[in-house]
Order: sequence, then structure tokens, then C-alpha cells
Amino acid sequence: MLNQIMIVMQVLLGLIGAYQLFLTFFGWYRKKKKQHFAPQKTFAVLVAAHNEEQVVGALIENLKKLDYPKELYDIFVICDNCTDLTADIARDHGVFACERRNLNLRGKGYAIEWMLKELWKRERQYDAVVMFDADNLVGSDYLIHMNNDLCSGSRVIQAYLDTKNPSDSWITASYAISYYFSNRFWQLPRTNLNLANFLGGTGMCFEVGLLKQIGWGATSLVEDLEFSMRCVKLGIKPSFNYEARVYDEKPLTFKTSAKQRLRWMQGHFDVAKRYFFPLLWQGIKERSWTKIDAAIYSANVYNFFFGSLLSVALWIKGITPGWAEMPGVNEMFPGVLNSIAISIYVLLPVSMLMEKAPWKIYVYLIVYPIFMLSWWPITIYAFFTQNNKQWSHTQHTRVIRLEEVQSKQVS
Repeated sequence: MLNQIMIVMQVLLGLIGAYQLFLTFFGWYRKKKKQHFAPQKTFAVLVAAHNEEQVVGALIENLKKLDYPKELYDIFVICDNCTDLTADIARDHGVFACERRNLNLRGKGYAIEWMLKELWKRERQYDAVVMFDADNLVGSDYLIHMNNDLCSGSRVIQAYLDTKNPSDSWITASYAISYYFSNRFWQLPRTNLNLANFLGGTGMCFEVGLLKQIGWGATSLVEDLEFSMRCVKLGIKPSFNYEARVYDEKPLTFKTSAKQRLRWMQGHFDVAKRYFFPLLWQGIKERSWTKIDAAIYSANVYNFFFGSLLSVALWIKGITPGWAEMPGVNEMFPGVLNSIAISIYVLLPVSMLMEKAPWKIYVYLIVYPIFMLSWWPITIYAFFTQNNKQWSHTQHTRVIRLEEVQSKQVS
């Protein structure tokens, strides 16, 4: 019985890996540029912040210089349970500081839900809401791209996510490599195939009519994935704007990174439990590739979980005589799983080359496998602690201006 289970697991994981590899072939090209429109949409720019006094000022300065008519957007800093000077800095910069106090309902999802309710009460209403984290930097043409997409009919839009500090450590470089691959071979293929894209937690744009229609409702530890799944379930496809750039600060140390990734994986297990089967059955019933693809995407956390357990089991098999008879797919179909894994790894430097990554980041491909292997214990621990809904704050300290980020990319 154990042998059969092991074979089934290997076949399923192999099929999922093959599917992911299949999608990457549609990331080798970009469609023609979209239609351009004169600035007309109004935006409420929300900045989620919890004790971000060190970095929020740089983002506000960045946002006030966006290449978009200033009368068409307002900036709101959500000062969520802040005990530092975040609110004072926001007010000093001449933007709205919206202070929230609720120690029971903590986290970005709850803060956004509260802010939207406050926003609907205001005299001025907007066409769209965009969301950033306080540690971000934003390309100067961001709102121009969001305006174009909204005018073209998009209702939920994710910008291209890049890393603000890729050269700070091997950890930040590993995040950057993951982003290059994700943008080129996860997001872009889905755009080219007219499937649903997935929100990345920041750089997100939402049509106000949609938010008022379905509400926010995304209060899990991964509010971005949760809202993505809600949209797809309702037949709404989030889109991806390759030109609109947002730069996200990544943790410098392994310890901080592990804490952040643990929170993500705990949230992913929660969302997968709630959306995988409904989306899968709905997709099969409606013959909707979009919904089936979203279901598979939501279950990626289980792919990591079972993949890590299976890999450990196969390693033990290789060094333990008693396990020698346990069958493996690689023995039945030599090289299949290894070919898929190697192909995906080879695509990492390919994506970096296509995305014009700084040359110094290529060196970190040597240690990137360590970063990926570290997901295994994190994911396994997250599986057994997935009922922990306690949000944890990632401290941000890197004060960098947009000009510095862009100059490093060119050099």
C-alpha cells in the first residue's frame, strides 16, 4: 500500500511540475503594447504601515512625484496600531494619516478592510484604489499604466514586482531571483494565455465599483492570494501589467526571512483549504481552464509540502537498505522528474537575462538552491501550525530612493 501511495504522489507531483514547465513556454514573448489613454481615472493611494517611521517618508516623497496629474490622486497612510512616528511623518509630508487602533484584529488585511470603509464615508470618491506597503518604491509611470488598464476594462491589476535591495545579502538576492522568474515565467504566461494573474501583496490596483460590490473580505495572512481566489471564483480575472514597476524591500537575514515565509505558508494552507476544491469542481463543471489553473496555483503550498516529504523519503531510501525495494518513478521512467527539475532551474538564469538583472546577482545562483531547500522545513512547520492566524510584522530599515534603485539596475 505504501509503495502505491509513493508512486501516486510522484506521478502527481511530476504532472504538476510538467504543467508548470509547460506554462513557461508562453513567457518567452510579450504581446504588443496596450492602448494608451489620457489621464482620467482618480486614485486613492493606500499605504499600509505598522511602525514604519524609517521608510515611509521615502515612499511618500516618491508617490508625490508620480508622473500623473496631482489633482487625480490622494495619498492615505494607514497607520495600523503604530507606536512610533509613522503618523507624524505622514502628516508632515502633507498626506492623510489614518490611524487605526485594534489590537484584536491585527494585520494588513484587517487594516485595509477598515480603511476602505473609512474611504467610502469621505466626500470625495475615487475610480480606483491602489495599495502599497510602506517599504516600497514605485515607478514614476505607475498610475499612467493603471489608468490605461482600467480604461481598457481591467478591474483588478497587479504590477511587476521587483526588489528594492537585491544586493544587500544572499537572502535578498534569492528573493530577487525568485521575482525575476515569477514575473517572466509565472505571471507573463498567464497574461499571454488569457488566464487569471495573481496578486502579490503590493502594487495592486482595484476598481472601486468592484470593491464596493464584493467587499474586501481578505483578512487571512495572505490577503493577496485570498482576494485573487475570490475574484477568479466570481469570474473576474486579475491582470498583470509588466510595465508598471514596484520595488519591495526584502529581509536581510535568514531568520527574518524564515519568519516572513512561515507566515506566508501558514496563510497559503488556509486559503488552499478554502478555495482548492470549490475552484477545481467549478472549473471542471464550467470547463474553465482559468479556474482549474487557479485551483492548482492555490494548492502550490501542498506541492511544496508533499514534495519535501517525498524527497526526504527518497533520500532515506537511497541510504537505507530496508527501503531499497520502495519503487520510484525515476526508476520506472528514468530521468523524467530530474529533467523537469533541471529544466526549471535552468530557466532561472534565463529569466534573469530576459529581465536584465544586475550582473552581480548571477553569483547568487550558487547559493539559491540553499534558499529553495529552506522552504521545506518552513513549509512542513507551517503545515502543523497552519491554525495560527497571528500576524507578525517584518521590520523594514533600508532607506533607498527610486533614483538609486534605477541607477543600480542600469550599472
